[in-house]
Amino acid sequence: MTFCSLERVVMILVEDLTIVSQREIAPRIFEMVLKGEMVADMQVGQFVHLKVPDPSKLLRRPISISEIDYDKKEATIVYRVEREGTAILSKMVAGQTIDTMGPQGNGFDISVVDAGEKTLLIGGGIGVPPLVETAKQLKAKGVEVVSVIGFANKDAVILEDKLRACGEVYVTTDDGSYGIKGYVSTVIDDFDWTPDAVYSCGAPGMLKYVDSKFENHPHAYVSMEARMACGMGACYACVVHVKGESDAKNLRVCEEGPVFPTGKVIV
Repeated sequence: MTFCSLERVVMILVEDLTIVSQREIAPRIFEMVLKGEMVADMQVGQFVHLKVPDPSKLLRRPISISEIDYDKKEATIVYRVEREGTAILSKMVAGQTIDTMGPQGNGFDISVVDAGEKTLLIGGGIGVPPLVETAKQLKAKGVEVVSVIGFANKDAVILEDKLRACGEVYVTTDDGSYGIKGYVSTVIDDFDWTPDAVYSCGAPGMLKYVDSKFENHPHAYVSMEARMACGMGACYACVVHVKGESDAKNLRVCEEGPVFPTGKVIV
């Protein structure tokens, strides 16, 4: 499919990906493995736009890519059941296919760090999944990975084991039922070292903290979440405002994002 806008021509890939497996990894949190040719073009921090197999659900669901297996042509996504659309997705089984648009968006730039350098990954809740493939590819480059991930409680903790396979991990919970009681900031504010790069994804409150703490860092990034309609940059439903722009300049989360440098947009 070719989509024409006033700014440029964008090639949008649409493919029926095959579901390899699906399982619930925490209450209302599902992990789905998809297989198809599209996987070859996926990069860390990007997302796919899934069409819910129900004619009453007109809008696609944007879901971050958690893991990529280029050899098997398989990609893993992790999502939370929020309403009817994602509830329908959660009932799909291996062997079924799902209409998928992607890969979409600008992901995490891991080219800015080299072997021997040290990175900080910061995630909260359902913002943790896109950090997994990021951590795996950083480790493969010989980069030291430290992850700080926060959740509401013990039952909500996901993907800790996959991040531990890539480096040091700190887990926080709001109620102290697992790991360190508090928030990701509780851990990070005590660090006596400066990361060579920072990659983050999570709730707005957490991203505000990251954006403020690392605003002047040359290689710090926040992955934004927004409700989307077209997912192709045409409808401007997912815009964020650029900092310091009095003329209300906006950027689209689906097109220029979801990843932005800290200090770039209003979180």
